[in-house]
Amino acid sequence: MKKKNQSLKQVIYLVVVSGLGILMIYPLLWMVMSSFKESNTIFTTAGQLIPSKFIFDNYVNGWKGFAKVGFDTFFKNSLFISVTATVGTVLSSSLVAYGFARGRFWGRKALLVAMLLSMMLPAQVLMIPQYLWYQKLGWVGTYYPLIAPYFFAIQGFFVYLMMNFIEGIPNELYEAARIDGCSFYGIYARIILPLITPALITGGIFSFIWRWDDFLSALLYVNDSSKYPVSLALKLFSDPGSSSDYGAMFAMATLSILPIMLIFIFLQKYLVEGISTSGLKG
Repeated sequence: MKKKNQSLKQVIYLVVVSGLGILMIYPLLWMVMSSFKESNTIFTTAGQLIPSKFIFDNYVNGWKGFAKVGFDTFFKNSLFISVTATVGTVLSSSLVAYGFARGRFWGRKALLVAMLLSMMLPAQVLMIPQYLWYQKLGWVGTYYPLIAPYFFAIQGFFVYLMMNFIEGIPNELYEAARIDGCSFYGIYARIILPLITPALITGGIFSFIWRWDDFLSALLYVNDSSKYPVSLALKLFSDPGSSSDYGAMFAMATLSILPIMLIFIFLQKYLVEGISTSGLKG
């Protein structure tokens, strides 16, 4: 009876989890399947998941882009913004995290509390002051607001993630490096960075995904359509004043999630390792 009850519980658990999984992934499947339908039939056959006839014109039309700007240009723009901002985030956050974890200086606790409080501050609160600041710097209309701030560890989440990871490194390694004559920054470059690789990769994955999906920042600061990232270029397919090419929009949206899926597939083990070990103490 006990084995039967356990088996029944497992079956119920699998059914519930599978149902929730299908419910969560259904909108994504609907988008992918809709990219193979004719644009004028997408919403009239919304209840039909599998297209009666698969067409690939949406991908061809969507890839052509707008105003002689191909959609490959938008992908290049997104890739440039995401990669550059991610490199800045990883390097600056790891350095600041190392200072918090191993440095001892006046005001350390106050700065640490301020960093933690910044994680609780809604981004909308900073939107207007940041825009005015960037406008005075002459950065509006460029990529600088989308890239430059991330070289100064403005996201406390990554600092906190890497700081916990660094604090989990045994002090004996740190002390041994100091005895061998390694400087404070030498220890960071030669000891800390190689040991926190999982945290660096985890932070890089999150940063890349957030920058790739960032729509609001691009909407605020980029006003040249040839400089649009993918997240902003997708809205060009929708024109409430005339007609909207939803088929092409869904096709390009499907392509836009491929980089994120590939990163998750190939770097999943580092993501799990970085999250599961960041809170452990050595």
